[in-house]
Amino acid sequence: MILFTLRCAHGHEFEGWFRDGDGFEAQQKAGEIACPDCGNTSVEKAVMAPRLGRSRDTLPAISPAQFRAALVEMRRLDPHGIYGEASEEESRELTDEGISFGRVPWVSNPDS
Repeated sequence: MILFTLRCAHGHEFEGWFRDGDGFEAQQKAGEIACPDCGNTSVEKAVMAPRLGRSRDTLPAISPAQFRAALVEMRRLDPHGIYGEASEEESRELTDEGISFGRVPWVSNPDS
């Protein structure tokens, strides 16, 4: 699959996924690609910046302990609470991942 940035004759830009470049060409010639803003089927590929991936050799080496310490620090800097339910197994997994949480004992609804 390939993602193209497209532009209609009226200048609207949008994205489209295609199996390959030939798939885009076939759909374009058949008038099967329409601008989502105006419906114009006169569509061309827009100029796009290439997405260049970095090789793994250029990534800094980081140990699992350093990665975990960075995650703990990030959580400390941006604490936020969520509400949810977790089974005993899920609670153990959260604890293993260093995620702190509280347990509220089940309270029956006094109105029921």
